[in-house]
Amino acid sequence: MDNIFRGFGIALVTPFAEDGSIAYGQLADLIEYQIENRADFLCALGSTAETPCLSDKERQDVKNFVIRQVKGRIPVLLGFGDNSTDRLVRNLKSFDFSGVDGILSVCPYYNKPSQEGIYRHFEVVAKNTDLPIVVYNIPGRCGANIMPATLRRMAVNIPNIVAVKEASGNVNQIDTILETLPSDFGVISGEDAITYEMLLMGAVGVISVIGNALPKLFGSMVHYLQQNNEAEALKIHRKLFDFYRLLSVDGNPSGIKCLLSVMNMTGNRLRLPLVPVTPETEQKIRAAYAALSK
Repeated sequence: MDNIFRGFGIALVTPFAEDGSIAYGQLADLIEYQIENRADFLCALGSTAETPCLSDKERQDVKNFVIRQVKGRIPVLLGFGDNSTDRLVRNLKSFDFSGVDGILSVCPYYNKPSQEGIYRHFEVVAKNTDLPIVVYNIPGRCGANIMPATLRRMAVNIPNIVAVKEASGNVNQIDTILETLPSDFGVISGEDAITYEMLLMGAVGVISVIGNALPKLFGSMVHYLQQNNEAEALKIHRKLFDFYRLLSVDGNPSGIKCLLSVMNMTGNRLRLPLVPVTPETEQKIRAAYAALSK
């Protein structure tokens, strides 16, 4: 299978209303805002969406809503992972994936599987869906790191595993992946802060957090790099450098939800155990946004 998830992708947040329910009106506005500002694809129900804090029904409802709102204008990648292979397979069989263009499936978390266990997990998952799969490697959340040799084994042997979202933050590992994997296997940045470097190294795109709030600016950086205009891309990268740090200092999606609230696009509401950023961080985000807007 070909990897269609290239360029500027956005990891959608899940806005919440004052009563704690999902604010679908705000979600619709966010989707339109991102498409109008040249997002190449969207990723729903990922880490940034607070997916572990959503019920099974809410996950299905969010997926259905996103598909209806997007109306086929750009591809939709859907987060769908578990640390139980059997449970994930059962959920793959019962979930309605109509309209979805691919699955983002995270490395099994908490269990700390071996590399052989990781490979066998994804082998079973791939056999139980016809959709293309983007493997999600984020050791900081999972407690396990998918090594380049394991990724290569997947890329060579499992046809519908088409890409990896790489969020290890390990530049040496990323370089090894880019050097040793087949040329048609996509490497997608999972960290805004090193997307500039990863795209220069050969990554095909990003699934961005900051893109929720600043799609025109961050997306322009990505598109400049696709056009080999490194000078203009570097200007934007440097302009956003403080934001990369501020949006992650108190965790994701706390930082991006604060920025969206400052921009009056969503409420600054999260579901426990996640909480808003500290007052000090919020003050810094407000100042950074005010400076950016001048």
